[in-house]
Amino acid sequence: MVPEAIRKRAGLAALSVAAAAAMPVAADDSAPATIARIKASIVAVGTFERLRNPQFGFAGTGFVVGDGLTVATNDHVVPKTVSTERGEDIAVAVPVPGGAAQIRIARRMAADAGSDLALLRMDGKPLPALAFGDAQAVREGESYLVTGFPIGSVLGLFPVTHRAMIAAVTPIAIPAPRADQLDARSARRLGAASFPVFQLDGTAYPGNSGSPVYHPQSGAVIGIVNSVFVKGTREAALAQPSGITYAIPARQLIELLQDAR
Repeated sequence: MVPEAIRKRAGLAALSVAAAAAMPVAADDSAPATIARIKASIVAVGTFERLRNPQFGFAGTGFVVGDGLTVATNDHVVPKTVSTERGEDIAVAVPVPGGAAQIRIARRMAADAGSDLALLRMDGKPLPALAFGDAQAVREGESYLVTGFPIGSVLGLFPVTHRAMIAAVTPIAIPAPRADQLDARSARRLGAASFPVFQLDGTAYPGNSGSPVYHPQSGAVIGIVNSVFVKGTREAALAQPSGITYAIPARQLIELLQDAR
């Protein structure tokens, strides 16, 4: 028979393990404050047409960088053409807690189809800009946060945050959708066959395109969501998400910002 003292120690050990399992991970302690800060820099990207209903047409997520008036997003999110006859403009919608989103007219500032990145210049007062982290220091198994608009404006423009683990750092090549978008940088990248991207083990949706991937404690952006692996139709991605998402490392975005100056 097991002595009573040993049974008690075993019981205390089991309780300690159970209590530890119930406790939040230390890295999560600062996540709520980080998320609240990040949300102030998240915008929706789309088009605005005054006589249309709804006036704002959602296309994807973006986030503020640089001087507070520059918005980073995916190149595939930004409309390639707008109807000047109807008074349509590229625009961003800035969520306002407890109120209607603020619509700001924007213009295309720079783009790189080869990495599916774009920069917009928006009107109005500057918003808090997000800082960049060292994407080259990212390791598989680390957990990050993603904030954006996973289902667009269906239920209103409310930024939503998901957790994502770095499942792999894998090479990828993103061809330009049209020959006229194949610039010098894109040609060099395709010539090199590929560049590394982050494969995320986390739930994201089509509306998350352009969302920042950031550290839960510092808020430093290490990547930008580029695509979601879709099984079947786009509608199926909402009902049955694959849980596989890809993100472009932040260094690609930093290069685009430097070239745009």
